[in-house]
Amino acid sequence: MDKTPLETAGGEAVTTGDGWLTTGDGRPPETRQRPPETRSSARLKSGGFLNEQPVNHKLEGKVSIITGGASGIGEATARLFANHGVCMIIIADIQDELGQQVAISIGAHRCNYMHCDVTHQDQVKALVESTVGNFGQLDIMFSNAGIIGSPTTHQTVVDLDMSAFDSMFAVNIRGMAACVKHAARAMVEGSVRGSIVCTASVAANHGGKKCNDYYMLKHAVVGLVRSASVQLGMHGIRVNCISPYVLAWPATCLVNGVGIEELERLYNGNTLLKGVTLRAKHAADGVLFLASNESELITGHDLVVDGGFQLT
Repeated sequence: MDKTPLETAGGEAVTTGDGWLTTGDGRPPETRQRPPETRSSARLKSGGFLNEQPVNHKLEGKVSIITGGASGIGEATARLFANHGVCMIIIADIQDELGQQVAISIGAHRCNYMHCDVTHQDQVKALVESTVGNFGQLDIMFSNAGIIGSPTTHQTVVDLDMSAFDSMFAVNIRGMAACVKHAARAMVEGSVRGSIVCTASVAANHGGKKCNDYYMLKHAVVGLVRSASVQLGMHGIRVNCISPYVLAWPATCLVNGVGIEELERLYNGNTLLKGVTLRAKHAADGVLFLASNESELITGHDLVVDGGFQLT
């Protein structure tokens, strides 16, 4: 299998002649062997349940890819995965400087960065193949890369800019489908009972007065997840999505034409749960649950993280 070099957090190529990642100075790191699965010797007397995994090691030994991992929900998820003992995180993004900074801060022993534009299927394929080639297998794919749209157009049905729609489709659906496709292939071929998680939105569950392209495509994410879960269940592969409410970060503020504090004030008024503001961490917590064995019997599910917005 041809290996496409990943990049270190410092930007240097990291595949050596034998295909292993380097540490930045040309030396391959130690072979990361997956620790054997262990069970706690403490069996609860009532029910016979096993306490198999420490709370802070939900992903121990797992290899993961996070697209759109340089900022927002992707970055928060990468940091949370690292805190839960993941073997390796590959952050894939087109924001090279930000992605490399995140990888550096997490640590080269646990996180690498790779430039990947999900609108190009060959780059997604290379991302997955390089990860499997260097770390043995892929356990978790978090397909999170996406765009919101231009603040200069409301994209209503009657005024739909098809060029802008095509651009969003290429990232939010075609790119996501490529991630699911190649992650699933790697998991099936490696006999891995993996987890694929996609980022949808509360927009996937209702309509909107504008941003028609965004609403349509987030509905499509749920369709992709449900269809893939039916097809991949026989291989023990779970496919789910997470649907967060509006996060106040630069892109959403730009689209809405307001600052962070104003956007938080506006959207906090629409939720049932008061006294807490939705942060990227809350969405990342949901991704961690869906990626870990805690959700081993959950597939085809859309996990909504919205403070009760959809019930208002």
